[in-house]
Amino acid sequence: MSERLCPRDEAELVEVVRWAVSHERTLDVAGAGSKAALGRHIQTDHTLELKALTGVTLYEPEELVLSAKAGTPVAEIEALIAASNQMMAFEPMDFGPLLGVAPGAGTLGGLMATNLAGPRRPSAGAARDHALGVRAVSGRGEAFKAGGRVVKNVTGYDLPRGLAGSYGTFAAFTELTIKVLPRPETVETLLVLGLDDAAAAGVMSAAVGSYYDVSGAAHLPAEIAARIPAVAGEGGAVTALRLEGVKPSIVHRRGKLEEILRARGALSFLGEAESLAFWRAVRDVAPFALPEGGNIDTARAVWRVSVAPMAGAQVGAALRELGAASFYDWAGGLVWIEMADAESHTALVRAAVAHAGGGHATLMRAAAPVRAAEEVFEPLDAITGALIRRMKSGFDPGRVLSPGRMYAGV
Repeated sequence: MSERLCPRDEAELVEVVRWAVSHERTLDVAGAGSKAALGRHIQTDHTLELKALTGVTLYEPEELVLSAKAGTPVAEIEALIAASNQMMAFEPMDFGPLLGVAPGAGTLGGLMATNLAGPRRPSAGAARDHALGVRAVSGRGEAFKAGGRVVKNVTGYDLPRGLAGSYGTFAAFTELTIKVLPRPETVETLLVLGLDDAAAAGVMSAAVGSYYDVSGAAHLPAEIAARIPAVAGEGGAVTALRLEGVKPSIVHRRGKLEEILRARGALSFLGEAESLAFWRAVRDVAPFALPEGGNIDTARAVWRVSVAPMAGAQVGAALRELGAASFYDWAGGLVWIEMADAESHTALVRAAVAHAGGGHATLMRAAAPVRAAEEVFEPLDAITGALIRRMKSGFDPGRVLSPGRMYAGV
């Protein structure tokens, strides 16, 4: 087991990375470790834990801006901004249920390093779209900053976005500044019942393309809906359309959607409490959750597939023949798939995505030997691969930080 190094501040982090460079040691960058099972399985000399870099350093609700150290728990930030009726609009998912880790353990740095978002992603963007500024330490052992603490600041504005989603392979975050947004006053969810996947895709397309401001659209086949308490009582497949805002507006918009969709299937709806629970379950992929402490090496594999919304049902149908279970978010454009034996099915998953018109397939949960041997992320084309290798060489020429976490040799 690699030794854990836990710097207490940015200065110590600089010294740790410089020591690693000079001694040709590799470091696996981590926050609280809640996402350690994401990405390719790698072996490094040491684990670099940033969980001691914690605390909110700036919060100005009237300016919609928050800054916090990278190791600050996301749950702590969400509680703080909720007190001012604000939120992180991209709905960061909690990986704990999916990976068998205690919920609420994720950090701000880990959130930005993975750049994943929840059901509001199509309208609100991903984590990177809410990044204003960053402080970090490169694989050269150099501290740097980019961006700022105001939305209109454009100094190095694209660098925080460029580092988002790099899984710690370019730099180790020490502090991040993000924009927050007002939280909707209330929420309801219109349900269309009993649709098959293809029909549900049509309903979701019609709803999100309407004038009625649908902020979330998901479809759960019957066997998946039965695993979510908020809708298990519906007794079949559920297509869910989220409406947020002030109550009179929601009532009006729900009525209009009911007029449009009544001919498509039986209708029902969820009130505020049930809606919040339902969309949290969709966000955190609760139907495929592991018990806390569960063994990933013996669990069924989970894929995250991003395609054109109307193509999601095609991917799900192709993989269902292999014994896969799936459900759909982002109006059908995000397909969560659970299946056995990721090693022998990797080529088939990618072939199904290609046949549906192309997209991205990421292996989110699998045994360590599989994640070491397989392409976990979508294989790179020549141009993107060359760009990422140049970025790695610029930020981390010695391949010190999480080498190979995303792609072999990077």
